[in-house]
Amino acid sequence: MENKSHLYQMVYIGVVTAVICILAPLSIPIGLVPISFTNLAIYFAVYILGMKKSVLSCILYILIGFIGVPVFSQFTGGPAKLLGPTGGYIIGFIFMALVSGFFIDRFFDKWYLCFTGMVLGTIVCYILGTIWLSYQANLSISSALGVGVIPFIPGDLIKIVIATFIGPLIRKQLMKSNMFFNY
Repeated sequence: MENKSHLYQMVYIGVVTAVICILAPLSIPIGLVPISFTNLAIYFAVYILGMKKSVLSCILYILIGFIGVPVFSQFTGGPAKLLGPTGGYIIGFIFMALVSGFFIDRFFDKWYLCFTGMVLGTIVCYILGTIWLSYQANLSISSALGVGVIPFIPGDLIKIVIATFIGPLIRKQLMKSNMFFNY
């Protein structure tokens, strides 16, 4: 029975990673940093997989993109994308899943703490991305914030609200059907 459980977990990780890979390239170019659905997919990944497995899913997504599969925003991939101006945000997704997952796993029944965890995870992603964008594009931190963070705050808050209310419904259904493996 334990092998079956591990198989289900691997399948879930694979499916969630595939969903991230499908949603992430869908983006709206608005300048140096496009609006993407990657963070929404990661918020849902945390609700579906829990913290540890969603971090693994993010790492797999990044590795898939690193080897050249066009899974990053605007259907790009390869090492150049990770080393380019938006690479810090991509790496930041790992920490977004870690911080968001910490809150969601521990405070699942308190929506406001889950919301707070996703906001904090997004802020960590913003910090890493802004520092890297500033370095790569030779911008001041305030200019990098103006290009890579400020325009995205309203949309990201909407994504967090969506995940705050839909994510628990998904997790509850998985728990109800004994298909949520949080270990």
